[in-house]
Amino acid sequence: MSPKTLKIALAVSVALNLFAAAAVTTLFVTRAQVEHRVEAQHRPARSGSPMRLIEQLDPAVRERVRGALRASALAAHPDFEEARLKRRQAVEMARAGTFDADRTRALLEQSRTAELRGRARLEADAVALLATLEPEDRQGMSDILTRRGRSGGRGGGSRNPHADSGKATPPA
Repeated sequence: MSPKTLKIALAVSVALNLFAAAAVTTLFVTRAQVEHRVEAQHRPARSGSPMRLIEQLDPAVRERVRGALRASALAAHPDFEEARLKRRQAVEMARAGTFDADRTRALLEQSRTAELRGRARLEADAVALLATLEPEDRQGMSDILTRRGRSGGRGGGSRNPHADSGKATPPA
């Protein structure tokens, strides 16, 4: 064999090895992603919205629980509205011709603070409500403490699916 043929054969061998290494890497990465999705699907999902959970309660307790949850949501609503407003302002600031990074960071921090304040209010009210229920009712209503919002636990982690659109969603 001539040196030129050997060089070509070496180049082809290196190219094939690189292709095989890329294929194996892709296989492992894709497999891990598929396993993560399958695991997410097998996690027990919330049995429904809080209103669906309420329907499972004894009729004598149902209206009291419904009223308490409604009052809690109304009390937390201004916090979530503030969070949405601040996030929209941050997005507008980022799109503007003159960008103020410090102001944008401050708006995002204010948005997170308002959302956490609203979430904390909902959770505190839910715990207070659960404390008033009988054990069997409390067991059925305990799912209101899960943090699965509209995303339904589709493997998206803890990221808010509405963060990019400026729509912060209160926990369901």
